[in-house]
Amino acid sequence: MFTHVVFFKLNDVTEGNVRKVASILEAIRGKIFEVKQIEVGIDLLHTDRSYDLSLITKFNSKEDMDAYQVHPYHVNEVLKYIKPMIKASVVVDYLE
Repeated sequence: MFTHVVFFKLNDVTEGNVRKVASILEAIRGKIFEVKQIEVGIDLLHTDRSYDLSLITKFNSKEDMDAYQVHPYHVNEVLKYIKPMIKASVVVDYLE
């Protein structure tokens, strides 16, 4: 299994914006064949070190994750809408 973890920090952290991004990310479920598992988390502690949301996706291989990155749904329905809302993101990718 190849795991792709992304943490997002929003430009304008409101409950509505956090829920909107979470909803867009959750909508990936079932739309991209290569995504075998998906989990979206919303930060609860809001510390100085906190990011606002997390996305954990699992794939059969790195190649499947690469295909997901350029998949039309990911590009046109996810990135298009969340990129303007994101101040920063960090990623960790690993094999299980």
